[in-house]
Amino acid sequence: MTSQSQQQSPPDDVPAARPDALAGMSAPLTVGVEEEFLLIDPVSRAVSPQGPQVAAAAASELGHRVGTELTRYQVEGRTDPHTCLSKAAEELRATRTALARAAAGRGLRIASSGSPIIGLVTPVPITPGTRYAESLSLFRALDDEQSACACHVHVGVADPHEAIEVSNHLRPWLPTLTALAANSPYWDGRDTGYASWRTTTWGRWPVAGPPPYFDSPAHFQDLVEELIRTGAVMDRGGLYWDIRPSHHQPTVEVRVADAGLTPEDTILLAAVIRALVATALEAIRTGEPAPRPAPEILRAACWRAARDGLTGHALDPISRQLVPQTAQVESMLRALAPALRHNGDLDLVRTHWDRLRTQGSGADRQRAAYRHHSSLHDVVDHVIEATCTSQTT
Repeated sequence: MTSQSQQQSPPDDVPAARPDALAGMSAPLTVGVEEEFLLIDPVSRAVSPQGPQVAAAAASELGHRVGTELTRYQVEGRTDPHTCLSKAAEELRATRTALARAAAGRGLRIASSGSPIIGLVTPVPITPGTRYAESLSLFRALDDEQSACACHVHVGVADPHEAIEVSNHLRPWLPTLTALAANSPYWDGRDTGYASWRTTTWGRWPVAGPPPYFDSPAHFQDLVEELIRTGAVMDRGGLYWDIRPSHHQPTVEVRVADAGLTPEDTILLAAVIRALVATALEAIRTGEPAPRPAPEILRAACWRAARDGLTGHALDPISRQLVPQTAQVESMLRALAPALRHNGDLDLVRTHWDRLRTQGSGADRQRAAYRHHSSLHDVVDHVIEATCTSQTT
């Protein structure tokens, strides 16, 4: 993490990595993506509670790569694991297109926003099912405002001990990822003043936000068992930390991000997270300890990132200094350059980060759409078009 307060040079200025920096890296890690979408009535622009029906219609084409979510306003699309990011990107776009087609069959559109912009957002209509009913019984009004959409990135890490260590190493970068992916400025028909309101609402769950620093896999297991025993979570699937070892796949799952406005936004995030995990694994295997920011400082840094997104200043959780948020992203990308180059993703990340520095985050682009005519309808239309261009052609 950078401790400098001045603007950093862009990632294009990163010097070529030394050969020995790549020597220990194996083949690129697998990466898979889960994206949650809102269903929108294109006339009213309000959210529509037809998630189970749209998921069922899309299943004939997508099979296991589509599913329902907690609320009937939502549907989820997934990619298979890939080592080649271009193949993952191709599948991600195809999944969005298939979901858009299934939604169109019911007169709807899909929208990739971290939060609903217009519509009756509380209380939400809960998707039928035993697990969702149990969640409502346990968490009560917490479920009422959870029509929030995230992007989850899975990176292949089979060893449980390494998965815990990866979580420790990634914790300081969670605020930077939050800012990079911010795409939920509106909620219930108004501008919240936050770039990622989803981050703020999601943080109300008893087991959410940055995970603790874990001393060992046994520390992780003991804590999880205690949380389940005391009713703070239903099971391991209810661990809503921003990073967690997947409970059903040999992966580390990074859950910090809002749903990406465009496929390119999601692909950038996936490339960065895979490089973060690969870089962490290199550090772990060479005995480098994970940074250990104070939990209260890390939480404050995540809050500030959710509020400001890519604009303003970030709180560096290691140096405890305020630095320009764009400089913090550039510092991260410089640290990741060897892994990005090894994965073949460096040019892609440079291109898409250059675009975000020019156009802004998803939250910035939503607000820019509003400024045209001071209309939330324009915001919804922009999000629909950005999510999948085939919906408007």
